[in-house]
Amino acid sequence: MKRKILALCLTLAMALSLTACGGDGSENSSSSATREPGVPAANLGEVGSWAVYWYQCGSDLETSGGFATTDLSEMMEVQLPENITVVIQTGGAEVWQNDQMAPSKLQRWVYDSQGLRLLEEAETASMGDARTLYEFLDFANTNYPADRVAVTFWNHGGGSVSGAAFDELHGLDSLDLAEMYQAFDAVWPANADSPALELVGFDTCLMATVDVAAVFQNFAKYLVASEETEPANGWYYTGWMGALAENPAMDGAALGQIICSTYYEGCEAVGTQDQTTLSLTDLTRLTPLLEAYEAFGQEMLAAAAEDPGFFADLGRAAAQSENYGGNTREQGYTNMVDLGHLARQTAWMLPSAQSVCDALDSCVIYQVGGPYRNQATGLSCYYSYNGDVDNLNGYITVGAGMAFKHLFAYELTGELGEGGEAYLSSLDVGGLPERLTLHDTGWDGVSLDVDSEGTAFLTLGPQASDILAGIGFSLYCVDEAGDRMLLLGTDNDMVADWDTGVFYDNFRGVWGAIDGHIVYMELFFEGDDYNLYSVPILLNGEAYNLQVAYDFSGEEWSSLGAAPGLDESGMAAKELRLLEEGDVITTIW
Repeated sequence: MKRKILALCLTLAMALSLTACGGDGSENSSSSATREPGVPAANLGEVGSWAVYWYQCGSDLETSGGFATTDLSEMMEVQLPENITVVIQTGGAEVWQNDQMAPSKLQRWVYDSQGLRLLEEAETASMGDARTLYEFLDFANTNYPADRVAVTFWNHGGGSVSGAAFDELHGLDSLDLAEMYQAFDAVWPANADSPALELVGFDTCLMATVDVAAVFQNFAKYLVASEETEPANGWYYTGWMGALAENPAMDGAALGQIICSTYYEGCEAVGTQDQTTLSLTDLTRLTPLLEAYEAFGQEMLAAAAEDPGFFADLGRAAAQSENYGGNTREQGYTNMVDLGHLARQTAWMLPSAQSVCDALDSCVIYQVGGPYRNQATGLSCYYSYNGDVDNLNGYITVGAGMAFKHLFAYELTGELGEGGEAYLSSLDVGGLPERLTLHDTGWDGVSLDVDSEGTAFLTLGPQASDILAGIGFSLYCVDEAGDRMLLLGTDNDMVADWDTGVFYDNFRGVWGAIDGHIVYMELFFEGDDYNLYSVPILLNGEAYNLQVAYDFSGEEWSSLGAAPGLDESGMAAKELRLLEEGDVITTIW
């Protein structure tokens, strides 16, 4: 089994007129969660020069929506002083929604006190290639050096494994972390003690990860990125570039804080703030976190070697930890989970978790987040939600540290990866026991029982807690007259006694619906205050996943917007469509 999750299929007869429980479609009020130890309103130094090297891979975001053009227009609303320069490379889109950028070319531009002008152009090449990135960075650094330099990426992102800058003209080729390291190192040799750059930023999805931070601590003092997918409005360039123009004496910490705060304000202005995240990480403080993260993984590996049932405990903690970009069958799997929330969920069995939380508090110096991303701590880490070995191999290539690579290899395959035996010996851990799987249990086909009150329950026994990462139900609508069963999705509304392995149905006879039409729903986050679901739909004929929240306190459903799922390349769609009057929704089962 790739995932240690048992789906309890309860076939329940339902009236075809069933409608949603509660909910008037209203959204929760927005909130902005921030943490800012040691970050003053503006960190001032000598007034020197600033340069921003902007790697703008337009992709379908520009082709279909003109979002790159919008951000360029936002930038050009700012009158820059003579000591601030923006150097831009554009490419990677089939169409540019303006009269200046040419899709058949890689073009380099400068925007400064004299305005925007074209510097040079060349035939198109993949912006997802390390050499293309290197050549741009080398050109910008050679011709437009400055006292403080920020490098920013604009495009889609896919997390630690898939990277960023997916080129629409070259098969969605993207820059993985190894390619980014190679390009940056060729221009600014890696030096974590004295990094050359002030800031690296990702106006993309899913790139605020511990692995990304580990790469860029060698090149920059600060990292600005999002754990979650970004809505297409993205960073607000008028806001943060305008602030820099007014105060060029600010350092990367002050600029990063302004990027985050203006981004959230921009999201609030257009209503896309509910699931937003953006964080500022002080990379000069990252080493204690990397050490704590490795110790955290080592403690997990030792626990699994002592009792493979540990993986079930870990899986249950991960299921209840904030995760990003989807992680359901319909949306696809990014396999990214909030590092701090996972640490909090496992602190009861792993003492090293506290060191992870302390180190995160030290190096993540500012963050913003919406009300349905209130557990975010600023950096995510890899967790194999879908158990895909190919995806794991991609993580093994680029991930920080070694412990988690061996941990997941053992979990998914029953074996350690290359060098695993020596690594285990270095931890004074003996051999690894065989893991139990669902195939070893004899549970296949086990029948449900019904108690005196008519509640269905399933008895698996105490062994369940050592094997199952979770348990839920699949809900079917039964049309006896038509001899049909319609799968409506999954949920976790059950009473689970893990000590005895007895699981009771707690289904209340209600299910989500849009205008009275029952929908298919997949649970992708189960929290204490709310659950989050994904509803596959056609929105005006195009495939989307409607993001839906159920708030336990108000017993209300709310729509958070619709987003496409992950592309096969691992690219997360940087698009969130709020439902509008006149939209046509087709439900999918």
